[in-house]
Amino acid sequence: MSLAASESKSISRSTAPPTSRLGRVVARLARAYEDLEAKAPESAPLPSFRLVLDDQDSGAVQEFGSGSPAFEVTVRTPAGRAALAAMDETRFALAVMAGDVDIEGELLQLFRLRPLMNDRHPLQELWSKVLHPLVYGQARSDEKWVAQHYDVDSDFYLLFLDSRRCYSHGVFESDDESLDDAILRKLDFALEAVDAQPGQRILDIGAGWGSMTEHAGRRGIQATSLTISGPSEDYVNALIAERDLPCRVLKQHFLEYQPGADAESYDAIVNLGVTEHLPDYAATLKQYWRCLKPGGRVYLDACASRKKFPFKSFTYRFIFPGNASPLCLHEYLEELAKTRFELVAVHNDRHSYLLTTQRWAENLEHHRAEIEERWGRSLFRRFQIYLWGCVDVFSRDDMGAYRWVLQKPA
Repeated sequence: MSLAASESKSISRSTAPPTSRLGRVVARLARAYEDLEAKAPESAPLPSFRLVLDDQDSGAVQEFGSGSPAFEVTVRTPAGRAALAAMDETRFALAVMAGDVDIEGELLQLFRLRPLMNDRHPLQELWSKVLHPLVYGQARSDEKWVAQHYDVDSDFYLLFLDSRRCYSHGVFESDDESLDDAILRKLDFALEAVDAQPGQRILDIGAGWGSMTEHAGRRGIQATSLTISGPSEDYVNALIAERDLPCRVLKQHFLEYQPGADAESYDAIVNLGVTEHLPDYAATLKQYWRCLKPGGRVYLDACASRKKFPFKSFTYRFIFPGNASPLCLHEYLEELAKTRFELVAVHNDRHSYLLTTQRWAENLEHHRAEIEERWGRSLFRRFQIYLWGCVDVFSRDDMGAYRWVLQKPA
């Protein structure tokens, strides 16, 4: 049943007069929903949902669509109502994080209604993507931005990551496979792709929580892992000492890393999900070349998009501040063609990244009570929006993912 056929029925369920400010907001949302519903394919109708106004008009209810609601949005405060009225995606997400708006039900379905809201923040985009790195430099900017995302208590991330603590996608062979198995397959693939052998030296771009450091070290491979996060450095140093790994971690930005005596001494380079934070492809390729032995290989993986800087304002403000960008493959290949690197292989991993983020989101939900008790509801909701949003964009091919391998001539 279309909204046009049910609109009078829906509005009659609201206790708010149609001429009130609340009524006007609801009517505006209803019109937007109707327009979006008309564009939806018959094979994928819009989800039904329920809107409950529980601030000053307790009991006001508005239902959209037909059938059982997939989720319920409850506006708790005047601030939540103002966020709804603004029809701004970031402002609405902020209201959810603050508890001014609650969402219960199938959160993934909510993201199909993103077109109902706008996302126009040109000044924020200009500052983060252009002016900040121009004024402060990329490395200094990255140190600030990375800290805002990664310097949360490690225990928080370890609640939703796999047992090897890898914050990049796994490689799945089936939809029902475990995240642990998919991550192990990816770590194995990375080392095999660069033909890393015991006693050799590899450069690991982005230490994280030591997933590659430990995986390589247990094989007798000497990994040097770079990080610009203090907590990451401390965590991986402790891991190396505890497990007696033939590895080291350095707190240095990759683009500022001076190999010195190590120049051209690395047998291989591994980059798990850090290309997104290195949008200057020419500079990164030049640095790979400087650090790698002749004949050596580079393994990389990353989420991807058809254009640079596609993230929503919410992502840039609350998840990855700054000028992070998914891999833009055609632009990367243009820069690669200007070098003497050979492109050995490219693998499409979009579905694997979808499954990875789905597992992360499910793990997060499973630990909801503990997360809210230890770190607060706002942090839980921030990552809840982020991770289910990732599942949504991968499922619609708005985002993709790749693994690829480069080789320096012998």
